[in-house]
Amino acid sequence: MQDVAAKQGSLEHERLVIRRGARSGVTLMVAVHSTALGPAVGGCRMRAYRCWQDGLADALRLSEAMSYKCAAAGLAYGGGKTVVALDEDADPARIDRHSVLLDVGDLVAEFGSRYSTGPDVGTCAEDMIVVRERTPHAFCLPESHGGFGFPAAPTSIGVLAALRAVSLHRFGTPSLAGRGIVVSGLGAVGERLARSLAEQGAELKVSDVDDQKRVLAKELGAAWVEPQEAITTDTEILVPAAVGQILDHDVVSRLRCAAIVGPANNQLVTDDVADLLRQRDILWAPDFVANAGGVIYALAREVEGIGHREAIDRVHGIGTTLAEILTNADRAGRTTLATATDLAATRLRTPR
Repeated sequence: MQDVAAKQGSLEHERLVIRRGARSGVTLMVAVHSTALGPAVGGCRMRAYRCWQDGLADALRLSEAMSYKCAAAGLAYGGGKTVVALDEDADPARIDRHSVLLDVGDLVAEFGSRYSTGPDVGTCAEDMIVVRERTPHAFCLPESHGGFGFPAAPTSIGVLAALRAVSLHRFGTPSLAGRGIVVSGLGAVGERLARSLAEQGAELKVSDVDDQKRVLAKELGAAWVEPQEAITTDTEILVPAAVGQILDHDVVSRLRCAAIVGPANNQLVTDDVADLLRQRDILWAPDFVANAGGVIYALAREVEGIGHREAIDRVHGIGTTLAEILTNADRAGRTTLATATDLAATRLRTPR
């Protein structure tokens, strides 16, 4: 086991624990970036990595992004992340998933009320039932167990609010009717977005690595784009709804869109890509602002116990927050990333 507390000038995170699970032998880690605004929250990611250090990089990067996501959304929570780093050559069928999740629960339990986890890439609401066997600090459980499941619906509602804010800022109207939009990735969130955009009359193109999603494209009356071409397809708004780390200098130099708004986490490979986007006059909605709907809703419902309508109203607030960021970025002649990061950092420095 390795338990690392942040030190001045070294690790920015408050606490990092890395260990092999007592039952499973799998490498597990929890990174808590900040509890300045309140208890840290962040999903449990389970996936194969080339080496455990790659999983560590994910945990550190995503927990920091979660701090900024919560702060930008005005939530009284900080950022954390659980990563289950499976071996790259591991056979998923041979992994004792139940044991892995019990080990996750034990690790999360050590943080007490300072950190709670939920579903993320590679995990689901049902997995949180197992984690709950070892700690109460797991959320987004299935409805049958008193939770509200994986928050794909509120995430997509929040992205739609962000899309309207960007459309108003760039095109002068919040309406998405007739707007050329490419949705890249048709998972739980991407499919919901595509359906909503089709209902609103967008000129829709969709893409996914799963070729069977062509059936959905036909159902929605959307044009199909091959996955390798989706990001650089000629369109007005690009919606990255699959994996992150997709926008680097090379890709941005080949973009043919006016704006980018999507639920994918950590879309920029490096922060300086935001400068190139601004130079090319491509309006980018910071991902940690646009995709916060799921965490806003889940925390409101499961932790604070408020009603559905009020929780959805909070999700719609993403549009207001993003509109403020876009306006302030224009006034200051700065990138939307710098403006959104400053907003979140200011809140993180403000005592509760």
